[in-house]
Amino acid sequence: MTTISHQDTHAIASLLERIADSLERLAPHPEGSIDLGAADAFVWRPKPPALLPVPKVNRLEIALLKGVDRARDQLLRNTERFARGLPANNTLLWGARGMGKSSLVKAAHAEVNARTEVDGIAPLKLVEIHREDIESLPILMGHLRDRPERVLLFCDDLSFDGGDASYKSLKAVLEGGIEGRPDNTLFYATSNRRHLLPRDMMENERSTAINPSEAVEEKVSLSDRFGLWLGFHKCSQDDYLAMVTGYTEHFGLPIDEDDLRRRALEWATTRGARSGRVAWQFVQDLAGELGTPLEAAR
Repeated sequence: MTTISHQDTHAIASLLERIADSLERLAPHPEGSIDLGAADAFVWRPKPPALLPVPKVNRLEIALLKGVDRARDQLLRNTERFARGLPANNTLLWGARGMGKSSLVKAAHAEVNARTEVDGIAPLKLVEIHREDIESLPILMGHLRDRPERVLLFCDDLSFDGGDASYKSLKAVLEGGIEGRPDNTLFYATSNRRHLLPRDMMENERSTAINPSEAVEEKVSLSDRFGLWLGFHKCSQDDYLAMVTGYTEHFGLPIDEDDLRRRALEWATTRGARSGRVAWQFVQDLAGELGTPLEAAR
């Protein structure tokens, strides 16, 4: 039988200790990964749990968002109340594509931080959670529950299809459950659907359920968890042109007003739509043609 000397035992113990230290450094450490001091905006990564800082948020100034005045004012009021520690509502921004729903959320975050900074209030944190990670929302909220920072959780293009049951987790997190939503978090979502679920899915529930009305209520009650609904509708020609003009003036694009109007309308006709997104895409194309960079101005 081979005997192990005291020197060998010490060497093995030292090796095991080094291996254990290495494994500890490599292993995910959720609490250490939730560092809200690294930035004002983050993207949530559920596995391993971490908040990835976003040094520069892709957003426009709130003054550039035209045709959404009512929604803008309501969202700013709600967001500022939350930032100041006052009661505020989870918000669903729903409606037509390309009308600035997600742009408004990001712009409102920056605007509210600018307003509250003068009063010495700590900046509101913005955390984006991707649609496919919505089931991990309870985990994220668990990490944020005892934090001193106030956090605005944001999910862009939120909707559910087919047999997707993750909407039930979202319902429980927003208003239900024993713990409830942490006081320092607020949830904003954008969607093309008012009830976050396609009509055919809701009609299928109605036709196959023993009690059709209860089945549909189960689906509709998800959007009811949002205390504030902000609707975005297709913009008029005047609103579309105001968006284009606002962008060109902000970025100082040298173009005649009549020529701008003609070309902007032609662009919208070829796209078959008028929206804030179409206006921005037109301005990007125009700026490229004129050799004027937009990124620096944004």
